[in-house]
Amino acid sequence: MGYRLGVDVGGTFTDLLLIDEESGATHRAKVPSTPGDPSIAVLQGIDLITQRASVDPGELSQVMHGTTVATNAVLEGKGAKVGLVVTEGYRQILQVARSFVPGGLAGWIVWPKPEPLASLENTIEVKERIDARGQVIRHIDQAALRQELERLRTHAIEALTISLMNSFTNDEHELEVARLAEEIFPDIPISLSSKILPEIKEYERTLTTVANSYVRPRASQYLNNLSSELGRRAPGARLHILRSDGGLMGLEVASAAPVNMLMSGPAGGVSGAVWIASQAGYSDLLTFDMGGTSTDVALVQQAIPKVGRETSVGDLTIRASSIDVRTVGAGGGSIAHVPALTKALRVGPQSAGADPGPAAYGRGGIEPTVTDANMVLGYLPSGLLDGEMGLDGEAARGALEPLAEALGIEVERAASGVIDIVNENMFGALRLVSVQQGYDPRDFALVAFGGAGPLHANALGRLMGSWPVIVPPSPGVLCAFGDATTRLRSESSHTYIRRFSEVSSQQVLEELERLRIDAAAELVSQGVAESDQEIGYSIDMRYHGQGFEVTIDVDPAMLTDELLDQTRAKFEAEHERLFTFALDQECELVHLRAIAQGARPKVEALQIEVGDEDASSAVIATKEIYVEGERAPAKIYARSRLRANNRIPGPAIVSEMDSTTLVLPGHEARVDAYGNLIINPVV
Repeated sequence: MGYRLGVDVGGTFTDLLLIDEESGATHRAKVPSTPGDPSIAVLQGIDLITQRASVDPGELSQVMHGTTVATNAVLEGKGAKVGLVVTEGYRQILQVARSFVPGGLAGWIVWPKPEPLASLENTIEVKERIDARGQVIRHIDQAALRQELERLRTHAIEALTISLMNSFTNDEHELEVARLAEEIFPDIPISLSSKILPEIKEYERTLTTVANSYVRPRASQYLNNLSSELGRRAPGARLHILRSDGGLMGLEVASAAPVNMLMSGPAGGVSGAVWIASQAGYSDLLTFDMGGTSTDVALVQQAIPKVGRETSVGDLTIRASSIDVRTVGAGGGSIAHVPALTKALRVGPQSAGADPGPAAYGRGGIEPTVTDANMVLGYLPSGLLDGEMGLDGEAARGALEPLAEALGIEVERAASGVIDIVNENMFGALRLVSVQQGYDPRDFALVAFGGAGPLHANALGRLMGSWPVIVPPSPGVLCAFGDATTRLRSESSHTYIRRFSEVSSQQVLEELERLRIDAAAELVSQGVAESDQEIGYSIDMRYHGQGFEVTIDVDPAMLTDELLDQTRAKFEAEHERLFTFALDQECELVHLRAIAQGARPKVEALQIEVGDEDASSAVIATKEIYVEGERAPAKIYARSRLRANNRIPGPAIVSEMDSTTLVLPGHEARVDAYGNLIINPVV
């Protein structure tokens, strides 16, 4: 036994959570992020948290890390210079793309089309062809290929992608090209589409593999440097990286396929929220993670997060499994402004970030932010991180005053307007994952976390009608908690286009078994025995003739001769939920998928001391706040002093090291056995 460490890098803070695998005791820490080199903050945090916990770093057994390094490479346009090898006749595949323009009518007039991640001058063609059934129609012209690769070498590319037509059915030609490319480019990473995404649709497969090449050098360098430094501090610790779909992968897998960690950061929060809410007895959730720069929301049903087959980062949308997280540019650092043209208050998406940050941080920030508005309204204490980071109330007020003058109102009303607008922005994101997907948000609890989430959670619960609102202990480090309590995951997929009339249940079962063997083998290579693995399956289906698919989860109980009949029934029910109708038409299989997961970590939820309804012993002060358009006295509670069964009537503020919770008038927070704040309207 030893210690598990979860590490989550955010735009403003890097969060760490240390778990004693034997006792379940936890220790937490937050340090300011270092955007120039995120590993600096990670290593500083490891030093800090082990020192605070009086733990020798050599006792760390596992480090689980959610990272935004791949995401930032895409958003900042700082990825590698990618070379691309395609089948003859498909050189413009990334330029042609799909006929989709975001925005409304005539959106193409004002939409600047993003530049492809692999330019046309760095794209070469191979004289070869494999048909849709995997038969070789035309063998590779080796001499011509060598000549083209030699020419591409003069372009100083930093990564290479090989994506040939129909390689998802037969990877023979991609492997042949790779062998020659390794001779000519011995020092750069080479990504094959048949390994990264062995599925039909050549554009999506090519784009996803190019994206992998684009982020691979930067991600690999970061992971290798972090692993090396970690090896010096904690030689016995194994480093695992959080995948976009909420699982973990080993260092080698992450370095070879970093495209699978583009949504690594948000996935950790969802995983942590599921674990915490399960202890409290809730399995249908809306998760609400508000940090310094953005807010991430997701839907969880029966303790299983919704996993989509697409991942979007900025203008890039690729085919990779990820938790269906929607992100809006609304965080504690979001900047409020009044455009001269409209004279209407706006909030975000621009952010003050970690440096200089909000004016209240006292680091030279002068723009009015959401954090400054909360400070002016009296919702924040005089310092964060147990007083280690002071807050400047006068600076916050000074930043809001020009905004109030532009609107012609008092400062408190301007601050209240900022909060109302940012709440509406986050309300819109929550509707995207619930109402727009056919779910009634009133059937879900709202789990709020992140450094800023608990301040806005009560208001969001009221807007959504989602009760109760659950604020877990240490909400500011819940993403790190999710990293530390998730498990290794591997996925193997295969395109298998068959009408139901063309295939039997037994044939599909044989294909799923082959995929299971591949997925299980990858986890075995990462040290997880097959006996410790849990296997799941999913099938992408459509009505014959449709241009899109719906993903259906396959329960183990369905793996019988009745597989196709049961799958069709689930597909039609899901199709009706999503689109309000089902068709009397033949179904078609498109993709088969097997998912292998390691054993769940043995982390026990610690129960807190039991008390009665009276929480007066936890009151540390009373202050006047501005809430719902008027000034009102509010009690401030120290969360560390709260006991199970305590009740906190609003308006009230609950303060702790990494976050602050606001309970609105007409609402009440109850403390459960695990220390969660359960907020409901007063009936």
